[in-house]
Amino acid sequence: MRQANAATTAPSRPRVPALDRDALELIAQRILRGAMHHGSSGHARIIYPGAAGPLGADIDGLEGFARTFLLAGFAVSGARGGDPLGCLDWYAEGLLAGTDARSAERWPRLDEHPQAKVEAASLAFALDMTRPWLWDRLDARQQQQVVDYLAPAVGDDTYPQINWVWFRLVVQTFLASVGGPSSESEMRADLATHDSFVKANGWLSDGEERAFDHYGGWALHTFPALWARMEGARDLAAERAGVDVQRLDRYLDDELVLVGADGSPLIQGRSLSYRFAAAAPFWAGILSGVPSHAPGLLRRAATGIVGHFAERDVPGEDGVLPVGWHDAWPPLAQAYTGPGSPYWASKGLMGLMLPADHEAWIAPEQPLPIERADTVRAITAPGWLVSGTVADGIVRVINHGTDHSVEGALVGDSPLYARLGYSTTTFPLLDEESWRSPLDQTVAFVDADGVATHRAGFRSLGVAVERSGPVDVGIAGSVVTAHWLDADARQQHHGSGYTGQATVAGVITVVSIVRGPWEARLVRVDSIADDRIRALRVSGWPISAATHGSTDERDGAVAVQAAGLRSSIACDGAEAGVARVEDASPLGPHSSVPFALLPVGAGEWHLLTVELSSSGSEPAASRAAVNFAKGSGQPGSLVWPDGVVTDTSLSTYLPGLDTRPPGETSAQGRATYPPMEEK
Repeated sequence: MRQANAATTAPSRPRVPALDRDALELIAQRILRGAMHHGSSGHARIIYPGAAGPLGADIDGLEGFARTFLLAGFAVSGARGGDPLGCLDWYAEGLLAGTDARSAERWPRLDEHPQAKVEAASLAFALDMTRPWLWDRLDARQQQQVVDYLAPAVGDDTYPQINWVWFRLVVQTFLASVGGPSSESEMRADLATHDSFVKANGWLSDGEERAFDHYGGWALHTFPALWARMEGARDLAAERAGVDVQRLDRYLDDELVLVGADGSPLIQGRSLSYRFAAAAPFWAGILSGVPSHAPGLLRRAATGIVGHFAERDVPGEDGVLPVGWHDAWPPLAQAYTGPGSPYWASKGLMGLMLPADHEAWIAPEQPLPIERADTVRAITAPGWLVSGTVADGIVRVINHGTDHSVEGALVGDSPLYARLGYSTTTFPLLDEESWRSPLDQTVAFVDADGVATHRAGFRSLGVAVERSGPVDVGIAGSVVTAHWLDADARQQHHGSGYTGQATVAGVITVVSIVRGPWEARLVRVDSIADDRIRALRVSGWPISAATHGSTDERDGAVAVQAAGLRSSIACDGAEAGVARVEDASPLGPHSSVPFALLPVGAGEWHLLTVELSSSGSEPAASRAAVNFAKGSGQPGSLVWPDGVVTDTSLSTYLPGLDTRPPGETSAQGRATYPPMEEK
């Protein structure tokens, strides 16, 4: 039996050091200096280098101002009015120029452009937290000018019923505190809408869809924590303080396991160019005084995420955060992304609200979950199995519940949401072809041209963790109505998958059993509905780097090594290979995806071993072995690549699973098509 060394080698991705308050302050000052450098003459607009965003230059300038003004608010309030850069006076001048309807630098009003509603919330937060040093120093006419600018938030029922409800609520809360117009009924309605997003264990979806991503943390959990501290929120916040803190506390229990030892947050979901905004919920936990997580642990998570980017010179000395990840990578933008958008990263520096003598800076640092022990966790709401390994510091998520859609919808897969796997070290491929024909981390039918089906709208079978012998294993599954998509010519590019005309190809059941760096992926074709199918393609983790790296193929197995990572897939009797893709990831220009091609026989189970680990000396892909329990279609025991044996009863944890025995035909019978033609 081969011994896989991924779980036993020395770490290849070193622990990122946590940053102290002084280091965060230096990063904030770098960003604020850059903001003032790129400000307009009246300071109302901050225009960063690069092409104008799709929402126009007026919005770009407002975003640049509002999102960095929020950072100034954190820094000045935490320093109890200390302002070594003198930035608060600078922003006050810009505030008055932007809200002056006669100014050449006037901002779009809230009733003129929807994005102004978003930015108004950052203005309101910053004004509230710097009240003694900015707002109280404005004269009555100036204050009224700002109130007039924010006032259209009252009575406006066009705010989308997603995280945007907080933008109206925050603005009205500030207005109420300064004697401006407000509506308590609207504020209560927005809170009720927020409560409708609540899912299991403190998680919140961003609206009605299965939209689970960083917005749950940097918006839906962070906004309540900041809002509760606003002067105008006192009465409403008191009514719900306990429940909001309880939800955040439980959410953080899961969120903490999603941070890699190198400080990288999970790379999944839209707006990833906000980068270290992913640290915000950990600061929110400290601000809210969550009872179950020590400040030293939450500080470690938050500063570790900021440190991940700081070690890679993000932001640079010029204080600029280009659209991208570690470096500029424009394709990471969504339809709403402009050069000022990435500065919502300011939320990741929210800890500066905490003064230097706060317990959070004094408490002993505690290690992250990934630094203490290997982790297997089931997160119910998004349908994720989490596997983190201490040896390489990598956190992996196997996804059987999130697609930014709803069950039964026949739409395109979003690479950001609907892939089978996400991690802290790999990026879903984001080239145009990957939106139209999914490649990485998929189980799909392919036609003669290699065009793949989509899985969005799948039915989740659940997620669970089982103790088997001396180890824990994760179990999850989903049933996919696989469909081709003839995509519409125009797409929104808001993060969700493409729309278009769908053609059903068949039904596929996928079950994942997870332990350490491995996933034992059980795949079965349940039915076939289209004779264009030429093969079933199962693919693994994408690795992106400066080069394609080394490849080893043999006996139905293939492994790729590059950038200190190893990605492999293995299946007895499969035709294994590696797909090469260019310019599809911000982690490197060359991406490699291992895959296996299988014959399409309805009713037949296939076992594939999918691995992501640090680079090792193992020459070929590792594989697991499974013994099917006679007559059940379920594995009675699973032999992992390192020799550990576990027993798993799938029906116990996935009660909706159809457990026909191997080889039993579907109602549409068996069908096998010739191999995919090379093109």
